Amino acid sequence: MSHHAPEVGRSPITGLARAAWQAVLAAGVIALLLGVVVLVWPGPSLLVAGVFFGAYLLVSGIFQVVAAFGTHVATPMRVLAFLSGALSVVLGVFCFTSALRSLVLLALWIGIGWLFRGITQTVAAAADIAMPARGWQAFLGVVSGLAGLVLIVSPLNSIAVLTVLTGCWLLVVGVIEIVTALRLRARFR
Repeated sequence: MSHHAPEVGRSPITGLARAAWQAVLAAGVIALLLGVVVLVWPGPSLLVAGVFFGAYLLVSGIFQVVAAFGTHVATPMRVLAFLSGALSVVLGVFCFTSALRSLVLLALWIGIGWLFRGITQTVAAAADIAMPARGWQAFLGVVSGLAGLVLIVSPLNSIAVLTVLTGCWLLVVGVIEIVTALRLRARFR
């Protein structure tokens, strides 16, 4: 059995880094293409998002209902899990009855999530004097809460704007990842 000394610069991590540029490049190209698709066809992109959201609600609701009967937690928690799951199933079916309804529900879902996150983040920043970047955390919490309110008050207009912003964001992320991948490739040649 002969043991060879590893070549200089040939560690497993270096090997992974050499191969990683391809994964980063693929992710960048996919993000760039998705950004273009979302910006060129925002209506169909929204409809696809609405369908995926409906499917997510339906599947996650079914799993919650099944889990409510199979868990060994206290009865009140099982009842809560069952009700949450049943509501998700109903909302998921509701999404499939109309594309417009699924978009409104998606916008409201995102808006409510952002509102609660914003409130939680703002309260946490106000209560915790030792929190790092406390001012920025509070600011982000207020902005998230306000964005949530806007989505709740005007769901269709807001989701359209959010779609355009998402498309632009995907373009930027795609370009940055492609540039990063090419730099990684050049670095580990």
